[in-house]
Amino acid sequence: MKRLLLCVLALGALISCTIAPMDVVPDSGEEAIPAPPARDDDVVIAFTESSAHITNPERGFYYPLDLRPGDRLTTSSVKAQITKGRTLFYLGFYLTKYMKGDIAQSFLDDMQASFDALREGGAKCILRYAYKDRESDKPWDPTEEVVMRHIEQIKPLLEKNKDVIFVMQAGFVGVWGEWYYTTNFNYQPESDQDYLPRKRVAEALLAALPAERQLELRTPQFKMRMYNLSIKDTLTYKTAHDGSTLSRLAGHNDCFGAAEDDYGTFDQEPKDRAFWKADTRYTIMGGETCGVSDYCTCTASLKDMEDYHWTYLNSGYNTEVINRWKTQGCLDTVTDHLGYRLSLKEVRHTANPAAGDEIRIELKITNSGFAAPMNPRNAVLVFEDADGNQTRSPLGSDPRTWHSGTRTVAAGFTLPSQKGTMYLELSDPLLADRPQYSIALANSGVFDSKTGLNKLFEL
Repeated sequence: MKRLLLCVLALGALISCTIAPMDVVPDSGEEAIPAPPARDDDVVIAFTESSAHITNPERGFYYPLDLRPGDRLTTSSVKAQITKGRTLFYLGFYLTKYMKGDIAQSFLDDMQASFDALREGGAKCILRYAYKDRESDKPWDPTEEVVMRHIEQIKPLLEKNKDVIFVMQAGFVGVWGEWYYTTNFNYQPESDQDYLPRKRVAEALLAALPAERQLELRTPQFKMRMYNLSIKDTLTYKTAHDGSTLSRLAGHNDCFGAAEDDYGTFDQEPKDRAFWKADTRYTIMGGETCGVSDYCTCTASLKDMEDYHWTYLNSGYNTEVINRWKTQGCLDTVTDHLGYRLSLKEVRHTANPAAGDEIRIELKITNSGFAAPMNPRNAVLVFEDADGNQTRSPLGSDPRTWHSGTRTVAAGFTLPSQKGTMYLELSDPLLADRPQYSIALANSGVFDSKTGLNKLFEL
């Protein structure tokens, strides 16, 4: 069942849009902690989704930044963007000076300084490496041998900084690292053999990138051609997030809504589109717009973002498209619904539990965003007694399965005290002690930014 895209029209102009969530059944195979059955006398607490902008990690409009030797991102720059609601940076490192040899240690140090700034400032990055940023500047990339050596050099950086890498784009090949104009990797490949050099680059990057992170390819046909895939081979609940090569290969569209085929993004419609619509339910999807067309009106763009499960977009390009969304009245909708937007609809729990009892807690959670959270994330019930002592228990549900719509998650919890407060923590496993990397639910008065906890109820 599709959600309803509700738009209000006035004098031919689109002035507002909202997204109506649907009720969904959890994916087959999802497990929850066994809990006592519901009772008629359970306490039921209703919640309402806030209409406010919610700043959350690993989603939304990103701030783009190209970096060359001597350039470093600063903590103050990161914090400045976070005040604007942006928790993602695009970091494009240009290796132009090193096309015939190793990356200088000084530039590797610059990269580390930029990762440190992200961590200190409370943000993450979409990461890409490239060699040239102009079609007129040839050769467009170095030999495969040099590329492989550079991937080997950055591997320690990727491992050390996996906590602040949201996703990596394949890069390295072609102008801007977009895998199109290329000198050494078979420009406009046709045969399976033509795709092998790019496949070797992708697999070298997957080997260098920590297993918790995904690698984005520029078009769906790259994944399909390199691995001989069709629509029947797209990811499912059982094959998603299992650490396999296919589960880690995501996509980015850098000409979103620019034309019928998004300037070559979709080569064999409707096959390519069908593949990405299915596969991006379980992999990260993002990119940027690149020009105004009939395919980037509010109505068209919102439907595409929903269909392809968009998580992030470039805030700086294409400004004409972004201004169109603002004029037509859907920019706020895009801003709020890129990626996930989780809120409580209802909380139910056992009435009058005593210390030592196992109480039943049932959460009705709505995701009104375009996508589920995509990287590993803790989901933990936290009970804090009157003295501030905390007891923690896993919720038993993976937030990466919380797709668009409303679902019910139930868990049992052994109560250590009769008085206290129950919270839901959705922290980052690699940054669990950093509240700014925890997910805030989109309900007023629920999230505590100092602790990273979402308040469920008091006893």
